[in-house]
Amino acid sequence: MASSRVTIIGSGNWGCVAAKLIMSNTIKLGFISRMWVYEECSSKWRETHGCQQRNQRKKPNILLGIKLGENVVADPDLDNAVKDATMLVFVTPHQFMEGICKRLVGKIKPDVEAISLIKGMEVKTEGPCMISSLISDQLGINCCVLMGANIANEIAVEKFSEATVGFRENKEVAERWVQLFSTPYFQVTAVQDIEGVELCGTLKNIVAIAAGLIDGLEMGNNTKAAIMRIGLAEMRAFSKLLFSSVKDSTFFESCGVADLITTCMGGRNRKVAEAFARDGGKRSFDELESQLLQGQKLQGVLTAKEVHTVLNNRGWLEMFPLFTTVYEISVGCLPPTAIVEYREHKSKSCLEHFTPQTLEAEPKPSDDKEVERNSNSRSELLE
Repeated sequence: MASSRVTIIGSGNWGCVAAKLIMSNTIKLGFISRMWVYEECSSKWRETHGCQQRNQRKKPNILLGIKLGENVVADPDLDNAVKDATMLVFVTPHQFMEGICKRLVGKIKPDVEAISLIKGMEVKTEGPCMISSLISDQLGINCCVLMGANIANEIAVEKFSEATVGFRENKEVAERWVQLFSTPYFQVTAVQDIEGVELCGTLKNIVAIAAGLIDGLEMGNNTKAAIMRIGLAEMRAFSKLLFSSVKDSTFFESCGVADLITTCMGGRNRKVAEAFARDGGKRSFDELESQLLQGQKLQGVLTAKEVHTVLNNRGWLEMFPLFTTVYEISVGCLPPTAIVEYREHKSKSCLEHFTPQTLEAEPKPSDDKEVERNSNSRSELLE
């Protein structure tokens, strides 16, 4: 790894924390890492964080009162930031990734390794596409993922946390990512189930919206625990329907149940959904995002829409009543109180105005008996 050069693409809260983790290891190895900062906010970002600018040395970086290290170089030029990089860390809102990948085509080394810390998916005409696959397909490079119970502010002050690296085939590459991110307070393990790890990180944001609605309605811990359990069941069933290779054991890693718990207890999706419910749904999620998140992006509502697209076009809506109800509430078809009445609501005419363009469905898993068992388990769990 001594000859490696790391570029972090993204500079939000999680991007800055990822930089802190990485810098604590790269500084020992004596090489400089770059961080791409969106040009419109780069001057303010560097002023706030005291990070080095390309060709200009400044004071040590500060994130929430924590020094990141002088070997971080903030660069608003994406092409220059990735030049000569051997390791790329993607940590931007998932809705921006397709555009970023298009900009990077032909600009990176052919043997570069990538990792995505991004939680979300793209829905295309041929079906759903995970962000790691988007990166691999558009750039022709290998891409792992890192997901886990990781609230940025807590990791920034070095409170103990865990994460999971998901990889497809090359365990040696995955272990290099484990080495790059691991610190005494941030423990990382590798799991050969990239789709399972990435879907856990993606789908839990929908469940967090449901948990926030419960908090806003002041329905108590029993109700919230029930919603979290049902949400986990739907996460597992949806993941295994999309990818039959997904392992049950993945849901017991940090990327699974641990990430679900922490996001439902303290994440941004829960926070905004709580405010939405307290206001009786009178203000939109977009308005609340702008007011409460100070520039951060709300992923749960967008993911609910993307998942609904898949469910609608594959005829799976009634198999996933919680996911469906979160979407219906988010677009105004149902009131926040419907979150505990979701079994009584079906997808009917109120969604006609919100139904996405019909997509061509991918094949279901070949094991029809497994799909049938998943469908039966949904009914048993939700009765």
